[in-house]
Amino acid sequence: MAAIRSSLLAALLLLGGCGSSQPEPAAKNLPESACQERVFEGSRFTLCKYDAVRHRIEMFVDGANAQPLRTFEALEGHLGGRASDLLFAMNGGMYDDAGQPIGLYVENGRQQHPINLNKGPGNFHLMPNGVFAVDAQGRVSVTPSSEYEGSPSWATQSGPMLVIDGKLHPAFQPNGESVNVRNGVGACGDNVAWFAISYDLVSFGRFARLFRDELKCSNALFLDGSVSSLWEAGARQDSHAELGPMIAVFKRR
Repeated sequence: MAAIRSSLLAALLLLGGCGSSQPEPAAKNLPESACQERVFEGSRFTLCKYDAVRHRIEMFVDGANAQPLRTFEALEGHLGGRASDLLFAMNGGMYDDAGQPIGLYVENGRQQHPINLNKGPGNFHLMPNGVFAVDAQGRVSVTPSSEYEGSPSWATQSGPMLVIDGKLHPAFQPNGESVNVRNGVGACGDNVAWFAISYDLVSFGRFARLFRDELKCSNALFLDGSVSSLWEAGARQDSHAELGPMIAVFKRR
């Protein structure tokens, strides 16, 4: 009889212990993330998705004192309380030594630099280069600079184009000798843009195929290399280079 009582007591204690365990946090309490890691052709990338229905885009160069921000840390200070709505930010377009854009740049409907169709050296002038633009409804486009027209709310020019109407830039080799950490943006329908930054040194060819073949973007634009930087809320804030234009994606309220 004593043995039976002991067994019953042990069972009750076991049940009580199970009932006192803490529940796992609900998924809805976890912070929203717009970014993910993915491997493509053996190279690692961080991919961040913009959805016009759920998100909004802004672009930044200067702070309140009309001086270039140059870093994500400065951008965070400039945003103040609005930084809590930020999902991610990325460097967004070519710039000069002072951090000012060298091509088309439109911020909140105001053009701060005209489109640049000049010939010259470097990646920016590997024609065709292009424009990433966002209209008042949040719809996105990537367009070769020579074909660009419109009055967007936000726009930045960079180059070269990576993908043009589903075809890779004609100057790219499948895997050329020029490799670097790179970042870019692809328009994958009117309401979706994918931003990508590589962990590894990658060629233009592989980077372009990421947008065309993996992300199914019909048009994509190279944003920069070596200075390529990402601020992913709660996870990462790169600080290894001084930046020019920055593209920021926020939750839509």
